[in-house]
Amino acid sequence: MGNFDSTSSLAIVLFAALIHASFQASISVLTLMSGHALGKKASHGRLLRLAGGFVAGVGVMTALLLSAAAFVSSQLLLGSTPALVWAAVCGAMLGAGLSVWLFYYKNGSGTSLWIPRHLASYLNDRSKATKQSAEAFGLGLTSVLAELLFVFAPVVVAALVLIRLSPELQLIGTLLYVTVATLPLVAVGALIGAGHTLASIQKWRESNKKFLQFAAGGGLFALGLYVYVDRVIVATISAAGVQ
Repeated sequence: MGNFDSTSSLAIVLFAALIHASFQASISVLTLMSGHALGKKASHGRLLRLAGGFVAGVGVMTALLLSAAAFVSSQLLLGSTPALVWAAVCGAMLGAGLSVWLFYYKNGSGTSLWIPRHLASYLNDRSKATKQSAEAFGLGLTSVLAELLFVFAPVVVAALVLIRLSPELQLIGTLLYVTVATLPLVAVGALIGAGHTLASIQKWRESNKKFLQFAAGGGLFALGLYVYVDRVIVATISAAGVQ
């Protein structure tokens, strides 16, 4: 069960990246960092450098997570990925989707997220103290880890798909995943750079948080079901037909 159509494989990677992009921890930290910078009368150029460093950190950590998941998977799953592994990953996606629907946002107004308290405090303190691009880069790295519980499932699915592709397509798939996953951050950074107020950005996020929560959880459910059908049911039937 190792040969799958490359188009469907890249489609899974794209869908997983879209789900990753719908999570909000990094965007929350970016707006928080930008707000503190503006409160300290940071210049427009410095604000853009901080935002650029932060986005770069998020992109690098996303690429590292995907590469690490792919490396570990390739070492553990020599030859092909058993149906049992795909079924377990699909189950993890369904569980993650349910968790997003139930727990992702804290109760009440605002856009506070369910992340470990010590990590939330650390990110808040670091966003206040960030003054240089290198610090913003490190903050971007950490912000991805803050919601690892939720992004783990799409990252692993993308990794399992990528390891069965040719080296050229692996590179394309990795670049596709990282680019799509960081697009919302690039958009928010561009809005801030264009002069849009953080208040207007935050108002939009608060007004649409239920939709984003539903989309992220629903996306995990949809991807889990699709992968189960494509990589477990269809592959099992095909293998039985060959025999």
